[in-house]
Amino acid sequence: MTTLKGKSALVTGSTSGIGRAIAEALADQGANVMLNGFGDSAEIEALRADLAVRSGAMVLYSAADMTKPDEIAAMVTEAEAAFGAVDILVNNAGIQFVSPIEDFPTDKWDAIIAINLTSAFHTTKHALGGMKSRGWGRIINLASAHSLVASPFKAAYVAAKHGIAGLTKTVALECAEDGVTVNAISPGYVLTPLVQAQIPATAKARGITEEEVKRDVILAAQPTKKFVDVEEVAGTVLFLCSDAAKGMTGANLSIDGGWTAK
Repeated sequence: MTTLKGKSALVTGSTSGIGRAIAEALADQGANVMLNGFGDSAEIEALRADLAVRSGAMVLYSAADMTKPDEIAAMVTEAEAAFGAVDILVNNAGIQFVSPIEDFPTDKWDAIIAINLTSAFHTTKHALGGMKSRGWGRIINLASAHSLVASPFKAAYVAAKHGIAGLTKTVALECAEDGVTVNAISPGYVLTPLVQAQIPATAKARGITEEEVKRDVILAAQPTKKFVDVEEVAGTVLFLCSDAAKGMTGANLSIDGGWTAK
């Protein structure tokens, strides 16, 4: 794997789950990393400090709210000022809510679209110019199997992830001659706090038990019958940042245990 020493990354939603694994993998390869996300401030500081010591890279944290464009812009500016550049942008922040559409709360729809889709527009808008001027950049958008197929009761999430797939292709075309690649990764079900949290809601929506949700709803979608590991997703991010992937742009890479092959 190509070392990323001298590169700097911004990973949204990186205080837990997939985003944390990605941030750790990038730092372990020598990249400076700006963490972002919600959580207990003491736990986040412990994560930041531990990762900095472990990797020898500069690791910072921004509490920018991904529903607020001004805070997103300020986060990118802060990262560029601290690191000298944002070379790698990983748009990972996401939330979920499960409900039949006729009962879907409007505020939940607005929040999911803002965090899962619109935030990636804002980060890309502010980071891409610097990447183009330096002739090198990697934008990696965390989509989902739900960027390719749908599931009931997830109208906002599926709409946002389909939007991420389209945004990825569009930006890839816009910067195809500038040394910047733009790709999406579409994991299947990964056992993260986000997935854990939606199990009770899915059980309620479908009128079944939580164990039935895991067996008959979640893993039924994945022919391997296994959850995807966060390390698999992080490894794919490292590949996309490497020279081996410099010719890949506008792609949507599935890591879904065969879900979307059906």
